Amino acid sequence: MVIKGILARKVGMTQIFDDQGNRIPVTVVRTEGCKILQKKIVERDGYNALLLGFEETRENRLNKPLRGFFKKLNAPFYRVLREIRVDEITDDFKVGDSITVNTFKPGDRVDVTGTSKGKGFAGGVKRWHYGGGGAAHGSMFHRAPGSIGASSYPSRVFKGQRLPGRMGGETVTVQSLEVVKVYEDEGLMLIKGAVPGSRNSLLIIKDAKKSKKESG
Repeated sequence: MVIKGILARKVGMTQIFDDQGNRIPVTVVRTEGCKILQKKIVERDGYNALLLGFEETRENRLNKPLRGFFKKLNAPFYRVLREIRVDEITDDFKVGDSITVNTFKPGDRVDVTGTSKGKGFAGGVKRWHYGGGGAAHGSMFHRAPGSIGASSYPSRVFKGQRLPGRMGGETVTVQSLEVVKVYEDEGLMLIKGAVPGSRNSLLIIKDAKKSKKESG
């Protein structure tokens, strides 16, 4: 059974060195494995997917609908539920099976989805990389957005204008990152480069849809 998808927690970033002494920045992710709780099929649900449970928890930490859902499935209680889309549901996928970190091997390419760090309210320079005004003393115009309106026609601000506002806290996917090492016994995986989210945030790691050349 090969399911190219797993749920994990971000541990943080570090660096390792390859055989030639080159430094490789990596993100460490940790997973204790996921359980297949339910199978979704096209004929019944309109799409193929596997419902995964991640991080067992106590019953009293869940609301009543979730408690009833797990009892109906006759499954343990899980803190996190996520669906992983698959091309086809076969008999190899069995409810109750575990998906561990050894799903991926060194050299595999993965897409990592997480929630980016929240930055709060941010101005245009930080949020959209505005050039800003002159930095000289007395300019009185350093980081303000400046004029955004059109002239007499169309006399309005175009929809989608980039302005100051809430920054971060969004679902972000980084594509085609390389798996550098997998430590099955510890449930750890090293992924080259940075991934979205703060420490201990939830990540969805799936087989890459594009090659490095296509995504670059």
